[in-house]
Amino acid sequence: MRFYLGTHKRHWVKTAGVPLFISARTWRGARTLPRAATRHALDSGGFTELQHFGRWTITPTQYVSEVRRIRDEVGLLDWAAPMDWMCEPAIIHGGQHGGQRFTGTHLSVAEHQRRTVANFLELRALAPELSIIPVLQGWTLSDYEHCVRLYERAGVDLSAEPAVGVGSVCRRQATAEAAAIVTTLAAHGIRLHGFGFKTQGLGICGNSLASADSLAWSAHARRRPPLPGHTTHKNCANCLPYALAWRTRVLNGLPPWQQPTLDAA
Repeated sequence: MRFYLGTHKRHWVKTAGVPLFISARTWRGARTLPRAATRHALDSGGFTELQHFGRWTITPTQYVSEVRRIRDEVGLLDWAAPMDWMCEPAIIHGGQHGGQRFTGTHLSVAEHQRRTVANFLELRALAPELSIIPVLQGWTLSDYEHCVRLYERAGVDLSAEPAVGVGSVCRRQATAEAAAIVTTLAAHGIRLHGFGFKTQGLGICGNSLASADSLAWSAHARRRPPLPGHTTHKNCANCLPYALAWRTRVLNGLPPWQQPTLDAA
């Protein structure tokens, strides 16, 4: 399994030395891009788009142009997530949740799934040479099984894809429900990527994932004093040494049989 360290610091691709997971929103608008010395994957920024606007504010053509630029100018891009539609109740219904405001799409889970699959097909048609992965969306286990069938009907062999994202589980990744979803999908022979999986979630179902990512270290750092000697900032929420130390703790906290392959750059 490959564990991608989430970051909003694009220049870390030059120095981090571990796989990184970076949002397209972080790259957007940059006049020049750093050349990567480590592998990285691209988050489409879909959660933020739908949270704030209840829709996508960029077009598939614009997104393809962004992915191409990152692939060509930055390099070492493993894959990019599509412009998918998350299915969390907060995303769909809107309102205040966990101290954050959500606009709400006011659509059904089925419509979010339809749009997710349709977008993947459109992106692949626009740029078949780009490694843009499918994402399975839903809320219940039966929802995810339905999403698998939508891809099958569209002629997409998920078991042949290098990675397939599992959406809308990161906030419940340590639950038995999430474990059932992940293990059931993995039984289809799909190489799953877990978005936003941390220690507990990886410990429960990490053996069913081909890869995972997490940006949780930054929120963790905001609640704690800076590392010894880090006197130039009040916390380490933007600090590479803190992020790398957090990543090491996460990997060391996993079951021993998972650690050797997981801790690979």
